[in-house]
Amino acid sequence: MRTLTIKVNLKKLLSVGLSEHPAIHYQLSPEELTEQTLLRHQGELNDTGALCIKTGEFTGRSPQDKFIVKDAITANTVHWNNFNIPIEEKYFLQLRAKVLDYLGSKDEIWVRDAYACADPAYRLNIRVVNEAPQNNLFAYNMFLRPDMQELETFEPEWHIIQAPGFKADPTVDGTRQHNFAIVSFTHKTILIGGTGYTGEMKKGIFTILNYILPQEKNVLSMHCSANMGEAGDVAVFFGLSGTGKTTLSADPNRKLIGDDEHGWTANSVFNFEGGCYAKTIDLSEEKEPEIFQAIRPDALVENIGFEEGTKQIDFSDRSITENTRVSYPLHFISNALEPSIGGLPKNIFFLTCDAYGVLPPISKLSPGQAMYQFISGYTARVAGTEAGVTEPKSTFSACFGAPFLPLHPGKYAAMLGKKMKEHKVNVWMINTGWSGGSYGTGCRMKLSYTRAMITAALEGKLDHVAYQAHPVFGVQVPQTCPGVPENILNPRSTWSDPTAYDATAKSLATQFVKNFEKYAAGVEEEILAAAPIV
Repeated sequence: MRTLTIKVNLKKLLSVGLSEHPAIHYQLSPEELTEQTLLRHQGELNDTGALCIKTGEFTGRSPQDKFIVKDAITANTVHWNNFNIPIEEKYFLQLRAKVLDYLGSKDEIWVRDAYACADPAYRLNIRVVNEAPQNNLFAYNMFLRPDMQELETFEPEWHIIQAPGFKADPTVDGTRQHNFAIVSFTHKTILIGGTGYTGEMKKGIFTILNYILPQEKNVLSMHCSANMGEAGDVAVFFGLSGTGKTTLSADPNRKLIGDDEHGWTANSVFNFEGGCYAKTIDLSEEKEPEIFQAIRPDALVENIGFEEGTKQIDFSDRSITENTRVSYPLHFISNALEPSIGGLPKNIFFLTCDAYGVLPPISKLSPGQAMYQFISGYTARVAGTEAGVTEPKSTFSACFGAPFLPLHPGKYAAMLGKKMKEHKVNVWMINTGWSGGSYGTGCRMKLSYTRAMITAALEGKLDHVAYQAHPVFGVQVPQTCPGVPENILNPRSTWSDPTAYDATAKSLATQFVKNFEKYAAGVEEEILAAAPIV
């Protein structure tokens, strides 16, 4: 406890509406938060000293229960859809009062001052109020951490108020069910109740940055990982879950800027976060050593199981969820760049795990194609936890992060296109999925080949090779690549039945076109012209 700052911050806290009843644990260390969690029997340590918790009823985000207050600020600016669901301000105010009364009735609460955005010019100060110590540890890990001197004069711009034990009454509170995550841009508050899933806090801040930065700061906000080479060249990796974003950006020869959320300014790329929130399902030291070794004291591991009779994590255990996670500070990664600010991107990679086996393992995109693929946000995978599901299933998530984008996807795509052209950035599509056939017939692309392709692109070794346009998707496919057999570069030639490939490619192209219909009215002709040929 820091006596000098607690008096100042307690006074500010009370102005938010909290009563003086609960003891306020302010700015505790990870060690203190871990100890308090253990004393309350809300977690346990694994054999390497990481804190392991269960998040309760919810083990992932609940997109249908995330709301944005529709008011004078947001009514005509937010792209209202199934992810940006409007709620009236009266319900937000009503729920905020209820949540504050609920927290005020507790014996103790946990409070942390933190900030988002590594670039000081865009820094966003955040005050996080939690019902439980383990949730406050997540905030410590994932947001950037002010030093003691900064805390003396800290002024929060936004508040996160999180109360997993509070349940809304949908009949009077305007929610769909008892859990909710509500963003109010007028009141600069993210209100979370009824769910203990920690990722709601992280993605709530990401959502507001996706609204504020493009409109007010002319900064492109991105759901991506990023790293930087010795020469200062930055690479950005977009991709949905399971496509290899975290794995491929963790390059021992390059500095990691961040693994999930970034901003692109006129002269830099910077990380929004102070930590990583990595999936741990099927984690191994061999495939992802940095993440594996980050599971140590001060890390927070969610919803895992243990090997029988031990405290050794069973990373294959899906009994609670497939979305098992670990959060840890960025400095747990040995080659992390601090402060996490790099220069301008030289290469952008769109990662997709195409379980249909249609897309080339690497291809180069024109600006129009890049914006089309960016808005599409495609991957296809097999839902391995669903009994009897053996066919690939397509997923389209606009800008590789639709649930977190309050603006029309065309806004982000237009900014991306402008920056790409202005800075002459190479854009590549990487298929980390299947080759030689769809799932069940073909085989998964070797990680070593994918790494070789990305390295070749980064080192400029694909700048002067021959290319051939894909007949359906129009992307340019290199005919040679160092370290990669030439016969796998053209996906059609890897299929034993080329006619079956053509039919599958046509079917996938049709899915792309149908998905894009909902965005067509908000994008330029250059983007529309980049659609695959059906």
